[in-house]
Amino acid sequence: MMEQPRPADASPSGAASVGDLGQLLKLASRGDQDAFAQLYDATSARVFGLAVRIVRDRAQAEEVAQEAFLEIWRTASRFDAAKGSPQAWMLTIVHRKSVDRVRSAEAATRRDATYERRNQTVEHDSTADAAHASIEARRVRKAMDSLTPVQREAVELAYFGGYTHTEVASMLELPLGTAKTRIRDGLIRLRDTIGVAS
Repeated sequence: MMEQPRPADASPSGAASVGDLGQLLKLASRGDQDAFAQLYDATSARVFGLAVRIVRDRAQAEEVAQEAFLEIWRTASRFDAAKGSPQAWMLTIVHRKSVDRVRSAEAATRRDATYERRNQTVEHDSTADAAHASIEARRVRKAMDSLTPVQREAVELAYFGGYTHTEVASMLELPLGTAKTRIRDGLIRLRDTIGVAS
Protein backbone atom coordinates (compact mmCIF):
# COMPACT_ATOMS: atom_id res chain seq x y z
CA MET A 1 0.00 0.00 0.00
CA MET A 2 1.24 3.48 -0.85
CA GLU A 3 2.56 5.57 1.95
CA GLN A 4 0.44 8.69 2.60
CA PRO A 5 2.18 11.78 1.13
CA ARG A 6 4.02 13.97 3.61
CA PRO A 7 4.44 17.71 3.14
CA ALA A 8 7.56 18.42 1.11
CA ASP A 9 10.37 20.44 2.62
CA ALA A 10 11.27 21.85 -0.77
CA SER A 11 9.40 25.10 -0.24
CA PRO A 12 7.88 26.99 2.69
CA SER A 13 4.33 26.44 1.40
CA GLY A 14 4.77 22.65 1.52
CA ALA A 15 4.60 22.23 -2.28
CA ALA A 16 7.69 21.90 -4.40
CA SER A 17 8.10 24.45 -7.18
CA VAL A 18 8.78 23.48 -10.80
CA GLY A 19 12.45 24.36 -10.31
CA ASP A 20 12.61 22.29 -7.14
CA LEU A 21 11.05 19.27 -8.90
CA GLY A 22 13.52 19.62 -11.76
CA GLN A 23 16.40 19.76 -9.30
CA LEU A 24 15.08 16.78 -7.36
CA LEU A 25 14.76 14.78 -10.60
CA LYS A 26 18.31 15.69 -11.54
CA LEU A 27 19.61 14.55 -8.14
CA ALA A 28 17.50 11.38 -8.29
CA SER A 29 18.99 10.59 -11.71
CA ARG A 30 22.38 10.48 -9.96
CA GLY A 31 21.06 7.96 -7.42
CA ASP A 32 20.24 10.45 -4.62
CA GLN A 33 17.62 8.58 -2.60
CA ASP A 34 16.85 11.52 -0.32
CA ALA A 35 16.09 13.70 -3.34
CA PHE A 36 13.83 10.96 -4.72
CA ALA A 37 12.03 10.68 -1.35
CA GLN A 38 11.39 14.44 -1.46
CA LEU A 39 10.18 14.14 -5.06
CA TYR A 40 7.84 11.37 -3.98
CA ASP A 41 6.51 13.39 -1.06
CA ALA A 42 5.91 16.40 -3.30
CA THR A 43 4.10 14.52 -6.09
CA SER A 44 2.61 11.29 -4.72
CA ALA A 45 -0.86 12.74 -4.05
CA ARG A 46 -1.17 14.03 -7.60
CA VAL A 47 0.29 10.82 -9.10
CA PHE A 48 -2.11 8.66 -7.11
CA GLY A 49 -5.05 10.96 -7.91
CA LEU A 50 -4.44 10.67 -11.65
CA ALA A 51 -4.07 6.89 -11.42
CA VAL A 52 -7.38 6.60 -9.49
CA ARG A 53 -9.21 8.75 -12.05
CA ILE A 54 -8.08 6.48 -14.88
CA VAL A 55 -8.18 2.97 -13.41
CA ARG A 56 -11.11 3.70 -11.05
CA ASP A 57 -9.91 1.26 -8.42
CA ARG A 58 -7.85 2.38 -5.41
CA ALA A 59 -5.85 -0.84 -5.04
CA GLN A 60 -5.03 -0.90 -8.75
CA ALA A 61 -4.19 2.81 -8.64
CA GLU A 62 -1.72 2.20 -5.80
CA GLU A 63 0.03 -0.45 -7.89
CA VAL A 64 0.10 1.83 -10.93
CA ALA A 65 1.53 4.70 -8.85
CA GLN A 66 4.26 2.43 -7.47
CA GLU A 67 5.13 1.22 -10.98
CA ALA A 68 5.20 4.82 -12.20
CA PHE A 69 7.53 5.94 -9.39
CA LEU A 70 9.79 3.00 -10.10
CA GLU A 71 10.01 4.04 -13.74
CA ILE A 72 10.57 7.68 -12.73
CA TRP A 73 13.47 6.57 -10.51
CA ARG A 74 14.98 4.45 -13.30
CA THR A 75 14.54 7.04 -16.06
CA ALA A 76 15.01 10.33 -14.19
CA SER A 77 18.08 11.06 -16.33
CA ARG A 78 15.83 11.20 -19.44
CA PHE A 79 13.87 14.19 -18.16
CA ASP A 80 14.46 17.18 -20.46
CA ALA A 81 13.32 20.53 -19.07
CA ALA A 82 13.29 21.94 -22.62
CA LYS A 83 10.43 19.59 -23.51
CA GLY A 84 8.14 20.29 -20.56
CA SER A 85 7.76 20.60 -16.82
CA PRO A 86 8.96 17.87 -14.43
CA GLN A 87 5.39 17.32 -13.25
CA ALA A 88 4.05 16.94 -16.80
CA TRP A 89 6.81 14.43 -17.57
CA MET A 90 5.98 12.41 -14.46
CA LEU A 91 2.23 12.51 -15.02
CA THR A 92 2.73 11.35 -18.62
CA ILE A 93 4.40 8.23 -17.22
CA VAL A 94 1.53 7.75 -14.75
CA HIS A 95 -1.05 8.23 -17.49
CA ARG A 96 0.64 5.67 -19.75
CA LYS A 97 0.93 3.12 -16.93
CA SER A 98 -2.74 3.67 -15.97
CA VAL A 99 -4.00 3.24 -19.53
CA ASP A 100 -1.87 0.09 -19.90
CA ARG A 101 -3.44 -1.30 -16.73
CA VAL A 102 -6.98 -0.54 -17.94
CA ARG A 103 -6.29 -2.13 -21.33
CA SER A 104 -4.75 -5.19 -19.67
CA ALA A 105 -7.79 -5.58 -17.39
CA GLU A 106 -10.20 -5.20 -20.33
CA ALA A 107 -8.25 -7.77 -22.35
CA ALA A 108 -8.33 -10.21 -19.43
CA THR A 109 -12.09 -9.67 -19.05
CA ARG A 110 -12.61 -10.31 -22.77
CA ARG A 111 -10.47 -13.46 -22.60
CA ASP A 112 -12.45 -14.73 -19.61
CA ALA A 113 -15.77 -13.97 -21.30
CA THR A 114 -14.67 -15.69 -24.52
CA TYR A 115 -13.44 -18.73 -22.59
CA GLU A 116 -16.70 -18.92 -20.66
CA ARG A 117 -18.78 -18.61 -23.86
CA ARG A 118 -16.77 -21.32 -25.60
CA ASN A 119 -16.88 -23.71 -22.65
CA GLN A 120 -20.41 -23.09 -21.52
CA THR A 121 -22.54 -26.21 -21.36
CA VAL A 122 -25.77 -25.69 -23.24
CA GLU A 123 -28.85 -26.57 -21.28
CA HIS A 124 -30.99 -29.09 -23.12
CA ASP A 125 -34.67 -29.67 -22.82
CA SER A 126 -34.78 -33.26 -21.57
CA THR A 127 -38.47 -33.58 -22.48
CA ALA A 128 -37.75 -32.65 -26.09
CA ASP A 129 -34.77 -35.03 -26.14
CA ALA A 130 -36.89 -37.88 -24.78
CA ALA A 131 -39.64 -37.19 -27.31
CA HIS A 132 -37.12 -37.10 -30.15
CA ALA A 133 -35.54 -40.38 -28.99
CA SER A 134 -38.98 -41.99 -28.77
CA ILE A 135 -39.86 -40.89 -32.32
CA GLU A 136 -36.52 -42.21 -33.60
CA ALA A 137 -37.05 -45.53 -31.80
CA ARG A 138 -40.51 -45.90 -33.41
CA ARG A 139 -39.07 -45.15 -36.84
CA VAL A 140 -36.33 -47.74 -36.36
CA ARG A 141 -38.82 -50.37 -35.12
CA LYS A 142 -41.07 -49.69 -38.09
CA ALA A 143 -38.11 -49.91 -40.46
CA MET A 144 -36.99 -53.19 -38.82
CA ASP A 145 -40.43 -54.63 -39.69
CA SER A 146 -39.64 -54.06 -43.35
CA LEU A 147 -36.64 -56.44 -43.21
CA THR A 148 -36.84 -60.10 -44.11
CA PRO A 149 -36.74 -62.38 -41.06
CA VAL A 150 -33.14 -63.49 -41.79
CA GLN A 151 -31.97 -59.85 -42.25
CA ARG A 152 -33.76 -58.74 -39.07
CA GLU A 153 -32.19 -61.56 -37.07
CA ALA A 154 -28.65 -60.74 -38.31
CA VAL A 155 -29.04 -56.97 -37.78
CA GLU A 156 -30.53 -57.39 -34.29
CA LEU A 157 -27.64 -59.61 -33.22
CA ALA A 158 -24.99 -57.29 -34.70
CA TYR A 159 -26.41 -53.89 -33.68
CA PHE A 160 -28.74 -54.48 -30.77
CA GLY A 161 -26.88 -57.50 -29.37
CA GLY A 162 -23.45 -56.00 -29.91
CA TYR A 163 -21.99 -59.14 -31.50
CA THR A 164 -19.23 -59.10 -34.13
CA HIS A 165 -19.88 -60.37 -37.65
CA THR A 166 -17.92 -63.54 -36.81
CA GLU A 167 -20.02 -64.14 -33.69
CA VAL A 168 -23.26 -63.55 -35.65
CA ALA A 169 -22.12 -66.07 -38.30
CA SER A 170 -21.33 -68.60 -35.60
CA MET A 171 -24.62 -68.08 -33.72
CA LEU A 172 -26.67 -68.38 -36.92
CA GLU A 173 -24.49 -71.25 -38.17
CA LEU A 174 -23.75 -69.37 -41.39
CA PRO A 175 -20.59 -68.77 -43.37
CA LEU A 176 -19.04 -65.40 -42.39
CA GLY A 177 -19.64 -63.95 -45.90
CA THR A 178 -23.34 -64.83 -45.75
CA ALA A 179 -23.75 -63.25 -42.30
CA LYS A 180 -22.01 -60.07 -43.53
CA THR A 181 -24.24 -59.95 -46.62
CA ARG A 182 -27.43 -60.26 -44.53
CA ILE A 183 -26.28 -57.53 -42.17
CA ARG A 184 -25.22 -55.25 -45.06
CA ASP A 185 -28.46 -55.80 -47.01
CA GLY A 186 -30.51 -55.28 -43.86
CA LEU A 187 -28.73 -51.98 -43.15
CA ILE A 188 -29.26 -50.76 -46.72
CA ARG A 189 -32.95 -51.55 -46.45
CA LEU A 190 -33.17 -49.82 -43.05
CA ARG A 191 -31.45 -46.73 -44.43
CA ASP A 192 -33.80 -46.60 -47.42
CA THR A 193 -36.89 -47.12 -45.26
CA ILE A 194 -35.93 -44.52 -42.63
CA GLY A 195 -34.88 -42.10 -45.39
CA VAL A 196 -38.32 -42.41 -47.02
CA ALA A 197 -40.06 -42.03 -43.62
CA SER A 198 -38.25 -38.78 -42.86
